[in-house]
Amino acid sequence: MDSTLPAVAEELLKEIKKAFQETSHVPDDLLLGLKFIFGPSAVPALDLVDQHSVTRVMSPSGRTAYQVLGSSGKLYTCYSSCHFCTCPAFGFTVLQKSESLLCKHILAVYLSQAIGACQELSVSEEQLTSILLAEEEDEG
Repeated sequence: MDSTLPAVAEELLKEIKKAFQETSHVPDDLLLGLKFIFGPSAVPALDLVDQHSVTRVMSPSGRTAYQVLGSSGKLYTCYSSCHFCTCPAFGFTVLQKSESLLCKHILAVYLSQAIGACQELSVSEEQLTSILLAEEEDEG
């Protein structure tokens, strides 16, 4: 994980990863902790993970971004390295109102990383640039 998340959230995600590696499932107490720390984002994020909605997009240079197919069918780009998502909920709930640590998409990325559930997609540098630029054009 990265240092932009509070230590307790990082520790919980590490425990989820450890438990899943040992038993191939996440115990109820850790799921409750997830709900307690991440609030209303937890259950929808778990649904996204269950639906295999998270894709790690990698270029030959090693640049990585994540794409999450949201419940609305829209594709959002997430960056775990800087704890950011292109969805409107992230901009409003996380950045403007500071009501949540993160949106369901970025939590789904962290959970998918923890349990090894990310789909993998290798793209060229140009394709990755196009993915990133497409998001900027949507916002502008």
